[in-house]
Amino acid sequence: MTRLHIDWTACDGRGLCAELLPEVLATDPWGYPLARDGSREPEVPAAVEHHARQAAALCPKLALRLK
Repeated sequence: MTRLHIDWTACDGRGLCAELLPEVLATDPWGYPLARDGSREPEVPAAVEHHARQAAALCPKLALRLK
């Protein structure tokens, strides 16, 4: 099981991750990511793991990490 860790101290709320990974993330009104399942480290389904890796690699603040 792969989980997505969001480093809240690094994130600046650009919302790119939610655009690249809408199956797992949404955004709050300020652009910060919210897990659709309500957890702090959402599970990433195997079908979208490639998208999660892409979102982590493209995050301008490197605030995402797969665990």
